[in-house]
Amino acid sequence: MAADHDSTIPVTWVAIDIAKKSNAVVVEWPQGRQERFRMANSHADHERLVDLLQRQPGQSRIAMEPTGTYHRPLAHRLVTAGFEVWLVSSLAAARFRDAMFNSWDKNDPKDALVILDLLKQGKVLRYYDALLASTHDLEELSKTYMQIALARTRLHHSLLTHYLPLYWPEFERYWHTSRAEWIVDFLFRFPIPAAVREISADRFVEEAWALVGRKVRKREWMEELYGLAQHSIGLPIGLESLSVQTFRMQLERYKALIHQRDALEGMAESMLASDSDFALLKTIPGIGSVLAMVILAESGDLRRFGHHRQYLKFCGMDLAKNQSGASRGPERLSKRGNARLRCAFWFAGSVAVRMRENSFRAKYERYVRMDPLSSDRRRKALTAVAAKMARVAYGVVKTGTPYQAYFEAGLPSGSIPLTRAVGAARTP
Repeated sequence: MAADHDSTIPVTWVAIDIAKKSNAVVVEWPQGRQERFRMANSHADHERLVDLLQRQPGQSRIAMEPTGTYHRPLAHRLVTAGFEVWLVSSLAAARFRDAMFNSWDKNDPKDALVILDLLKQGKVLRYYDALLASTHDLEELSKTYMQIALARTRLHHSLLTHYLPLYWPEFERYWHTSRAEWIVDFLFRFPIPAAVREISADRFVEEAWALVGRKVRKREWMEELYGLAQHSIGLPIGLESLSVQTFRMQLERYKALIHQRDALEGMAESMLASDSDFALLKTIPGIGSVLAMVILAESGDLRRFGHHRQYLKFCGMDLAKNQSGASRGPERLSKRGNARLRCAFWFAGSVAVRMRENSFRAKYERYVRMDPLSSDRRRKALTAVAAKMARVAYGVVKTGTPYQAYFEAGLPSGSIPLTRAVGAARTP
């Protein structure tokens, strides 16, 4: 929400509808006169806008509807020039436009007028410049990690659902994790059962011994795999065929993505080694280096949120409901927030409930106790744990206190105080 301004100071209101190449601008001068024009996303037009606003008396308030990341260079230039910059939600602009014009008609000048009205009403959010807040590098590191992780996941699914079913269906049962790099090395050497059948069992064990990772009863495992290769139902293709060459190309790409992911994890550890917030987040069960990096990158400074409910709303984990007269729908997550943060806390909660003992697992077990086989109840329980994970993350950073499990167990209500969403020392 925009802060109140002194009515005695003349204000110039500026609304900008962002686009890729040019932006629609509406300026309302202190006398009430409006002016419309278009400006290109170029250095010359950026400077002309800054010069125009700097010549005006009083203060200038600027709002824009972001489109992708095209708004960030202009917003950064305006902020560094000393102007107040605000953002308008695309959803809010769409709803307001429908109410104002009662029409599906949409165009840039009309959108700029909608942005201007929302700005004057204070229905805006202050622009958070990551570069000035020194979090831009962290954001780019987080986003690059996400892109590499998505590419690796897609390729992993392709290997499991296309290549292995065609060429070596029996091997799929052994690929349980994406972290097992030895599987890629093994499949590169033995991409099809024919590569195993052409050598003796002893020779296979000798060559595969250095490729296979640490295993219990390692020799028995390799002998079992050798036996499966003798009667595989995979397609009978040659080891030098183009099909095998393309399979190996995908395996090389998969391994390269693993190395890039590991390199980014190392960069995150090095970059945030002296960051106290990073260390505090890692004390929470389920949050490791990568998830702590994502939380800091997507949240910025968590201390800028006055209450944990504001942070939950920023994450899109606040509850919303549909109600009209006697009809009342169930409360659901609004999901009107940062999707990457919701994903990070969901993953952290999923890990925490599988750990040996912590308050997140206790909360999850309380939720599913009535019907532990219900997938719907388990999903709702994980959602509640993810929301608690977000509250605790906000609490440990806001108070500067490391996570301490089961603090709420000693309270009369059994709930966590708003100012201390952390616990006492972990019980043995």
